[in-house]
Formats: sequence, C-alpha cells, structure tokens
Amino acid sequence: MTLLGIHSLSKSYGSQTLFEDISFTISQGDRIGLLGPNGSGKSTLLKIIAELESPDEGSISRRGGLRIGYASQSPKFPPLPLEELLLEEVRQVKRADHQVRARILLGKAQFSDYRQNTAELSGGWNKRLDIVRALMREPHLLLLDEPTNHLDLEGILWLEKFLQKEKFAYIVVSHDRYFLENVSNKIIELNQCYPQGLFVSDGNMSSFMEHKEAFLQGQANRERGLASVVREEIAWLRKSPKARTTKSESRIQRAYQLMGELSEVKRRNQTSRVDIDFSASERLTRKLLVAKNLTKSLGGKLLFKGIDITLSPGSRIGVMGKNGTGKTTLLKILAGMVAQDLGTIKQAEDLRLVYFDQHREQIPGRTTLRRALSPIGDFVNYRGQDIHVNGWAKKFLFASERMELPIENLSGGERARILIAKLMLEPADILFLDEPTNDLDIPTLEVIEESLKEFQGAVVLITHDRCLMDRVCTQILGLGIGNEHQLFADYSQWEAASAPPSLKKVNEQKSEPVVKADQPKKLSYKEKKELEGMEENILSAEAEITALQQKLEDPSTQSDAKTTLEYYQFLAQSQANLEALYERWQFLMDKG
Repeated sequence: MTLLGIHSLSKSYGSQTLFEDISFTISQGDRIGLLGPNGSGKSTLLKIIAELESPDEGSISRRGGLRIGYASQSPKFPPLPLEELLLEEVRQVKRADHQVRARILLGKAQFSDYRQNTAELSGGWNKRLDIVRALMREPHLLLLDEPTNHLDLEGILWLEKFLQKEKFAYIVVSHDRYFLENVSNKIIELNQCYPQGLFVSDGNMSSFMEHKEAFLQGQANRERGLASVVREEIAWLRKSPKARTTKSESRIQRAYQLMGELSEVKRRNQTSRVDIDFSASERLTRKLLVAKNLTKSLGGKLLFKGIDITLSPGSRIGVMGKNGTGKTTLLKILAGMVAQDLGTIKQAEDLRLVYFDQHREQIPGRTTLRRALSPIGDFVNYRGQDIHVNGWAKKFLFASERMELPIENLSGGERARILIAKLMLEPADILFLDEPTNDLDIPTLEVIEESLKEFQGAVVLITHDRCLMDRVCTQILGLGIGNEHQLFADYSQWEAASAPPSLKKVNEQKSEPVVKADQPKKLSYKEKKELEGMEENILSAEAEITALQQKLEDPSTQSDAKTTLEYYQFLAQSQANLEALYERWQFLMDKG
C-alpha cells in the first residue's frame, strides 16, 4: 500500500539547486535509508515531507489519514518533565489515553525517570527523546534526520534493535554504513550524477553499493559509446554535404541531439572527491609517545587504571567504551590537556600533536566561507606552500562563487569539511580525533579512511562509526570491560567481549549448527521438547503482561513515580519477550 508519493519535486536556495524534478513513492513496510552528498538536500526533503518547508515546484500526495512523525537533526525542547513533554504532543485528546503510551515509550528508550527535566539531558538522550516524541502520534511514517549523531555506540545499537522491531515505515538520513546495513530494506540516494536526480535500490546498504556500481559503470560505457558515434557524426558534418535533403537534415538534427546527450552524460559522470591529506611531520623516531600505568578518577569514580600505551608511526588505536568510561578523558590525558592521577607519559622531543574536539570549534554563523577557510588574508600555507583560498576551497568541493556565503547557510556536513580543512593545515606526529565524522557524507568518510591509513604518524580515534573503526584502526582499546581495560584486534572482538551476559547466551545459541537448505527439515530432540512447552511459555508471558498492566492501573502504584517507571520498563521487556516467543514458535512449527 502506497503511503506517500513525491511528484516532480524541486528545491533551491538562492543560486544553489538542491534537487530538481525528483519523483518516488513510499509504501507500507519501506525502511528507507536516504543518502546523498553534503548539500544535496536530504534534510530539506524530510522537512518538505513533514510539511515544515515548501517545495519550489512539484507536489506530494498522501494517503488519507496518514500520520507522519519527524525527529530533527538538532532537537530542542522546552524545560519540562519528560512525560509532560510527550503529552504536549497529543494534548488535543484525553491525557489518560496517552499517559500509558508515553511511559511505555520512555521505558523502551531506557529512560530511568519519566519526571526528569529535559534541561538535564545530554545530546544523545535528547536524540532518544526526540524519537520518542515523534512516536507519540503513532505515525504510519517516521522521518529520522541523522539519528545516530551524538548517540554513543550503546545508543546506536539500541536504535538499531528498536527500528528492527517496529512495524511502521520510515526514512532515515544517515552516513553510518553499518547502521544503514542493519535497518534498511531500500536505499535512495539524492545525487545529480543520476538522470532522474536520484537512484532507488531495493535491499540494504551492500545491495545498494553493488547496484550503484553497476549503474555508474553502465553510464560510463554509455559515454564511451556516445563519444564514438559523435566523432563519426562530427566528421560527417565537417564534409558540409551540399544536398540538404530531408534525410541529411534529419541526420544533422540527430547529430546535435547526440552531442547534447553526450555533454549531459559527461556532466553526470564527473565525480568530485574531497582532497584530504593529513600532514605528517615525517619524524623518524620509532616511539612518539609512551604512557605507563595511566589512572584517572572523576568525582570519586574510577574511570580507568593501569593503562599502558605506546604510539609509534603507523599506530592507529581506536578507543571504545560506553558513556562514562573515560574515552575523551584518556584522549585529553595523552594530548597533555588533562592531568592523570597516576602514571607517566614520555614524549619524543618537539612532538607535534593535533587534537580534534567532538564538540568542535564553533565558527560564528555570519562568518563567510572565505574567512572560515582563511581567517587572515587570501592564502593558506599547506606543507610550506602558499595556496590561494579559492584553490584551497576547491579541494573541499566548495565552488568559488560560494565563497561569500555565510556559514549559517551551509549544511552540517559542509561545516564539518571546513573544520577538516583547518585541521589539515597543522603538521602532526600524532592525531587525536574525538568523533570527527559527524555530518560527513559517505564519499568524504571514505576519503578520510584512506587518508588516515596513509598518515605517517600515529592516530588515536574515538568514533561511533563502526565501519571507520574497522577499516582504519590496527588495535582497539576497550574501556570499562568488567571494570578493566582490554586490547582487541578489531571492533567485532570488542563487541563480543562487551555484550551483556544475556546477549552472549543468545549469540551462542545462534552459532549452533544450522540445517542446510538441501537437507530435510527435522526437529532435534531438544527442539521438540521446546516446542511442546512453547504454548505454556506464551500463556505465561501473556499472564505476566496482564499482571503488570493491572499493577500499573492500581492507584497505590501510580503514586510512586520510581516504582511506576520500573513497571513500565518491565512491561516493555515482557512485550519484547512475547514477540520473541511467537517468532521462535513460528520457526519451530515451520521446521517441524
């Protein structure tokens, strides 16, 4: 069933065209990942669908009664208790009808106190709350704009599981490749390299990459074929045939049409890449930094102890851990910005360090692109060479005619590229990077990956981008693993070690031998016994849910806010357990 149709939609800001004459449909069950280069209009398209902005041309048709939820890239809330904020979303209907829904959603999002004030929330919890707020209206279609930005890895994994369980359709703008792999069944990319201005691919991120490569290869082949035909037609035109017969006039017209088509295909096939190359100082010392027995506490809480790290040219260490385990604190200790409680740090002589802060330097919004890239004068010095600011801007895909634009008119990804450009001007022996990838598009992320792998110095990296961590880092330092720290070869090892015991048990069950497709389906003795007891387990789970709902309706329970929220969290877990039981029951029935 079609929920929404996009018909010949166009949108521009000033002289910049975001997208032009695009069309596609969204159907029930669609789980769409929306991609595109920075500045291609992804966020604007979501706002148009949510009726927060208007298109320049085109229209949107919606199914009757369609409810749309929207979670923005940078949510802001009035200072209200969490539950009160959610009830404000549905204030036109009876409060009691939605109070239970508000508390269940807060429980699913792992909030521990529904009376907590929104002013006390961090960026990651603001993101969770905005998603919960969008769900209060029970939308048929949910729009999520960069939901993984500012979430830690634990929050991203929660969001993945949450979206996988829900039944509504959604469009999610994200540059997190592993996240898109896990939550999407369709990918749409806005990009002017495609004839229709977008490319639609069924399947997850892996399927999209295969389909895109095949399409672009076909388009490149089309350019080569057209070029050959056009050369022949140009040679014919140069002969200036005297007899302008109907046949020759038709061929002349066809020749010019082919030249126009070739010009258009060439334009689409021209792909620009950000030119990122971090400057290493070419130091030959094998040990740049040696840290021994680093220990740090904050507010009476021990973050980590006894950490030993040696950084040499080519070292690329990723730091992983849940919020509060001290990732950023460790980075700042290594960079000499914060003092350790115990331990020693020995640096090579005249060591040059560059630190990229996750909160990033705030460039005033009215500053022009020119001044942001080159605060003093019209030249920057890169590796001892003076480069005009227009040429420097071109390396980061900024056109010269945009140089006087204020920063506030640029997309989040374009502003991130400005900060990367400033970072590249500083020669370094060690790069300390704290969440450097927020808002960057996938082509830019891929260039950063290659640049970091080729960087001659050492890199210490904190990121929630699991794909970047896997591709760049040679070692993972995991903090907070059983109140200790451990070293791992890659992200998957860290994930397995840091999983809660219940999840480890599930993973072990999943790793049991699977019946191959060409073998007859047959229940094992253990599975037969499990199936025999499944009905009883389901009835027990349903009874547990009923008992929790009765407790929540009890006035004595409602008077205790903490106990009430605990019951709502139990209820959310019980409902998830019941869903899992039904899925397992169906699997065993199909197999038997």
